Amino acid sequence: MGTREKYVSFYYEGQELPEVKLDPKKTALLIVDMQNEFVLRDFGEALEFKEAGVWERWIPFHDRLDDIVIPNNKRLLEFFREKGMTVTFGRIACLREDGEDRSPVQKSEGWNNMLMPVNSYSAAMIDELTPLENEIVVNKTTDSVTTGTNYLMLLRFMGIETVVVTGIVTDQCVASTVRGLADDGFKVICVEDCCAAGSQELHDQELRIMNVIYCDVMSTDEVIDLIEKNS
Repeated sequence: MGTREKYVSFYYEGQELPEVKLDPKKTALLIVDMQNEFVLRDFGEALEFKEAGVWERWIPFHDRLDDIVIPNNKRLLEFFREKGMTVTFGRIACLREDGEDRSPVQKSEGWNNMLMPVNSYSAAMIDELTPLENEIVVNKTTDSVTTGTNYLMLLRFMGIETVVVTGIVTDQCVASTVRGLADDGFKVICVEDCCAAGSQELHDQELRIMNVIYCDVMSTDEVIDLIEKNS
């Protein structure tokens, strides 16, 4: 059973899924929010969770990041670079030190309240996924990479038709980005083993909701095989 079949929802049960097609020259990778603030175990949110006494809840999330998500993102990123394909990044980063340019969602109290100035260590992508020169990095003060940024326009200027989306968290910034891309007419692939949510249940539920309707949920191996087949 393929990944798309694993994540089939009520709407597509028993139906034959259409073949996924792409043109590698018109395909971009988008890595979402794989930033120091969220990923490191000894910095940012992790320290806040430890101070609040809730770190145990977040260990499975960080284990998935370290054991599955980071290695697969690195592998996919290196594959795109080797193929000379378009690589892009979306990250949470406000332009003002006081964060007044953030959306109301990111100013709200609770887990989603994040203040990450654009030049700060917290806003930087993790070392394993550091952007190279000539790779596009889009800064956002919203959850979706497509809202309030010029990302969609840049994709059109570059002739991109398909976007391969990875990152965190599956049910928030990744999901809102996938929907934004799909609604704007792009084909979207969401890479299951390159994403994570606060819990595995949330991760699986969100992928099942989005699959086939807004994107095709695939694994890293499946995406690489698909691109190789179409190269």
